[in-house]
Amino acid sequence: MSELAITVIGPDRPGIVADVAELLAGLGANLTDSTMTRLRGHFAMTLVCSGPGVAEVETALAPLSADGQLVSTVREVRPDGPQTPAGEPYVVSVHGADRLGIVAAVTRVLAEAGGNVTDLTTRLAGPLYVLVAEVDLPAGSAAEVSARLTEVATALEVGVTLRPAGSDLL
Repeated sequence: MSELAITVIGPDRPGIVADVAELLAGLGANLTDSTMTRLRGHFAMTLVCSGPGVAEVETALAPLSADGQLVSTVREVRPDGPQTPAGEPYVVSVHGADRLGIVAAVTRVLAEAGGNVTDLTTRLAGPLYVLVAEVDLPAGSAAEVSARLTEVATALEVGVTLRPAGSDLL
């Protein structure tokens, strides 16, 4: 059994998620992790599934790309091994006028502290730029990271918050 990372990108239209999910289910692929979004009218999906091999999935997805609108990639990945705690989960939120370098500056602070960005979303809504990131920070580093983020936010003239993340509830 293979574990695959699959991407699908192209102009948004109704039914892309259903088309991809049905093709994968028809192959016996179990969709384990996924993220899907619309970015300025373009659909973007990244998912991980287990089941058939790369060639079989590429062949099954080929009809979706036949008209040149959607582009898909399939790549084999290693399954996760035993996980050690990655740190403490936090959420970083940034909001303010759109400025060049917001993502670069905020993520550099996190990286320098040994933090790992596990999810990041940005949106431009008119003149307002919003960034929300889930991060794992080294234990005990939140106060220092918060201070550095405040310095960067002041320089960029945006607001920033760092708060502990709640756990996923099922």
